[in-house]
Amino acid sequence: MTDWVPGNSHSSPARREEIAVVGAGYVGLVVAACLAAEGHRVTCVESNSSRITQLQAGHCPVYEPRLEEIVQANMAVKRLSFTTHLAEAVAIAPMILLCVGTPSLPNGEADLDQVIAATEAIARTIKDDKTIVVKSTVPVGTAEHIERTLVKGSRRRCDVVSVPEFIREGTAIADFTSPARLVIGARERAAADRVLALYRPFVREHTQVLFMDNRSAELTKYAANLALATRVSLINELARLAELVGADIELVRRGIASDPRIGEAFMFPGVGYGGSCLPKDVRAIAQLGRSHGSPLLVAEAILAVNNAQPAWFVSKIISHFGNALQGRHLTVWGLAFKPGTDDVRESVSLHMIEGLLAHGATVTVYDPQAMATARAVLGDRVTYATEMYTSLANADAVVVATEWDEFVRADPVRMRSAMRIAAAFDGRNVFDPDRMRGSGFVYHGVGRP
Repeated sequence: MTDWVPGNSHSSPARREEIAVVGAGYVGLVVAACLAAEGHRVTCVESNSSRITQLQAGHCPVYEPRLEEIVQANMAVKRLSFTTHLAEAVAIAPMILLCVGTPSLPNGEADLDQVIAATEAIARTIKDDKTIVVKSTVPVGTAEHIERTLVKGSRRRCDVVSVPEFIREGTAIADFTSPARLVIGARERAAADRVLALYRPFVREHTQVLFMDNRSAELTKYAANLALATRVSLINELARLAELVGADIELVRRGIASDPRIGEAFMFPGVGYGGSCLPKDVRAIAQLGRSHGSPLLVAEAILAVNNAQPAWFVSKIISHFGNALQGRHLTVWGLAFKPGTDDVRESVSLHMIEGLLAHGATVTVYDPQAMATARAVLGDRVTYATEMYTSLANADAVVVATEWDEFVRADPVRMRSAMRIAAAFDGRNVFDPDRMRGSGFVYHGVGRP
C-alpha cells in the first residue's frame, strides 16, 4: 500500500482496542507497530530486557524498511509501548496476540517452549474473558492445547483464534497492511468476526479472507511455506542439470514461468533458501508427517536439495582453484538470507563461508545491513569491509550470496580493477554473464553456461 502513513489511518476501525502483543521479534514488532498506526493502544511484551530497553529508546533491534519510523511515530503519541511485565499488559487488553518464536528442535519439530510459557503466564494473570490470537507458527493442535491450558489456569472462557502470519522480511509492512490473504481459524464464528474486525482496515479488494477451523489454519501456514520451498528447490535442481547438459537455466526459467499455471514467483535459481521461516517450517511439516506414520516424500526431498545446494556451489569454487583454497582470498557479497533485512538466521551465505574457511581460504565479507548480526555468528574469523568496492581489494574471487540491488548495479570494470584475480561466482545470478566476461572476468553462475 502506498498511501498509508504512520499514525494517520486511511480507514478507521469501528472501535479502538487495547491490545497486548506478546513477543517483539519480526512478527511481533510489525504487528504491534501497524496496529498502533491504525489507532489502537498496543503494549508489546518481551522477556528480553535488553531488547525492551532498546525499543523504549525508539530503536528497533531488527532491520526492516520503515519499521523504526512507524515505531517511533506511534511511541511519540502514546499508542505503542514496550514492557517486560506481561501481567500489566494482558490485564487491560481484551485481545492478546501471541507472536513468540517457535524454533526447530534437533529432530526438526517446532519448539513450543515460548508458546507454552506465554500461555501459562497469561492463564495466571487474566481475570476476565479474552480472545487469544495465535500468530506464531505452531504445529497442528496447538490452539486446542492453548485453550485447555487457559481454562485450567484461569477458569475463564477464552477464544483461541489461529491467524498465521504471511509477512516477508524486507516487505513486512506492505505485506501486513495489504495482505494477499487473511486466514482466520476458530471454533466459533463470533470469535473469528472479532478478529476480522481488528484486521478490517487492512483488508483490500484483492485480499482473500478465509475462515476455517484452527487445525486447518495451523496446517495452512506450514503448507504454504512447503509449497514455496518446493518451487525454490525445483528450480535449483533444474539449474544443476542445466549446467551438466549445457542449457541456460534463465532461458528455461522463462519458458516454464510463461505458463500461467506455473508463473515465476519463487522460481529463481540460486544457492538455496534460508531465513527464519522456510527452513524450520519445512523441517517441522516433514517431522509431522513422520510422527503420524505418513512421511511427506516431497518435503524430505526439499530438505535434501536445499541442504546440498550451498556445498555444491562451494565445490564449484574449490574446483576452479585446482581443488585447493589455501592461500586464496575470497570476498563474499551478502550475509543476510535475503535482501531487505539484517537477518542471518539459516543464511546460505554463512554456510558457504564456513565451507570456504574450512578449505583454507581467507574471507572478506560485505553486506549493506547484516554486518553486525553476521559478526555475532562469524566472530573474527573473517574481515568485515565497510564498502562494496573496497571489499574486493586483492581478492582472488567475488562470491555473491545475497541479491542486494547494489550488487545487481555493480560496475564490473570497477570491480575488476580492485581485484587480484577476476573470478566471479554468482550464487544469485545477479550479473549479466556477457558483461562480466567482457570486462575480463571468469564467470560462474547457477545453471548458466
